[in-house]
Amino acid sequence: MSGPGSPLRTPQTVLISGAGIAGPALAFWLHRHGFAVTVIERAPELRTGGYKVDIRGVAIDVVERMGLLPDVRRAGTDMQTGAYVNDDGERIATLPADIFGARVGRDDEIMRSALVRLLHDRTKADVEYVFGDSITSLTEHEDGADGRDTGQGGVEVTFERGAPRRFDLVVGADGMHSTVRRLAFGPEEPFVRHLGAYISAFSMPNELALDREELYHLIPGKMVCAYSSAGDPAAKGLLAFRAPRLSYDHRDRTQQVALLENAFAGDGWQVPRLLEAAREAPDLYFDAMSLIEMDRWSRGRVVLLGDAAHCASPASGQGTGIALVGAYILAGELAAADGDPVAAFERYETAMRGYVAVNHALARKYAKEMTVNSRWQIRLRHLMLRILPHLPWKKLIAKKIAEEVQRAAHAITLKDYPLRAAAPASAATPTPGSAGATASGSRPGPSPSPAAARE
Repeated sequence: MSGPGSPLRTPQTVLISGAGIAGPALAFWLHRHGFAVTVIERAPELRTGGYKVDIRGVAIDVVERMGLLPDVRRAGTDMQTGAYVNDDGERIATLPADIFGARVGRDDEIMRSALVRLLHDRTKADVEYVFGDSITSLTEHEDGADGRDTGQGGVEVTFERGAPRRFDLVVGADGMHSTVRRLAFGPEEPFVRHLGAYISAFSMPNELALDREELYHLIPGKMVCAYSSAGDPAAKGLLAFRAPRLSYDHRDRTQQVALLENAFAGDGWQVPRLLEAAREAPDLYFDAMSLIEMDRWSRGRVVLLGDAAHCASPASGQGTGIALVGAYILAGELAAADGDPVAAFERYETAMRGYVAVNHALARKYAKEMTVNSRWQIRLRHLMLRILPHLPWKKLIAKKIAEEVQRAAHAITLKDYPLRAAAPASAATPTPGSAGATASGSRPGPSPSPAAARE
């Protein structure tokens, strides 16, 4: 058996479902530890829609270890201000954007689309990407009776389009509505904890001439936001509303738009324009704000990562950070355990559980605070924000606002994992008859048009 830091004698093969953030981040680290990696994605190409995401705390350290921090800095949103507006569009209170985002120190913010591209660009030469296909079944095969690797073990995987293939390990990094989780653990309903709200994000024309500014408008039980980020001539819209768990097909765009139109019918300010933009947007994202809570994130040779395992919802502002940290730890523990899934998955879960729990608690708190229930509560929030810039202790208040988020962002300590020699490029080449692309280029296959969902 090879020791830590040495090359794997035969690179273990890993199939990752999901080419959002968690999947490619894991692929990056697995390749550097000597594994041969395939990433499969249902969409025909990278899903580059979504909204701006924060990278805070320990996640910044992971990005730095990946060598991506300069790229993230260059691609940052460079948001300058945030403001609340009334029904007439008048700015009631304007504050620095970092206060709205609870960012301090090295924290940064980047569009999800930019981060997805960075991760793909950094891994596409070393990792096999298969677009336009999806997993349909997982069948695990045992090793020898004495536990020895006979070469017959692994997971037999079938696909919607490609020929069956066998992998040593399978990772579900395919989001809150994970296909891998459903196949390995059953329907998602027992794991979903609805936080009482829905959220949508989409591109829209920058008719408000916003320049690195975000505008918020509150309606009882709802929140409306429009913003622009650095280097993007378009703007982004965001709509959130309180509702019990609704019955709809999460892949049906028509149903999603209908739910938005019903929730915001008759509302003022820029709402009619935002609804029109949502109808036309090529990157519409719509989903419930929910947590995923599971007793275990692995079963045999199958393991879950990111939102598939422990979605913290947009309310936490921490989903991207948790995905990046989880990818680093899962890959590191697999390498430290010489690919033994039992030991690696156990240590991965032990390391991540407390971190996830703190961020789930943060999500429950902020899901309630994103919207307010009455006009007088809206007026009170406006008043507090209006007087904040004039208070002598405003910096202390701003620090206090950020403390809870920062505590959650730092609620884990990273280990150092010695890197193995990278797997040879040929290890990632598809077998004859397989679906997909070579490591040096992705070949999209036919697939339904994807929604720009976060992972």
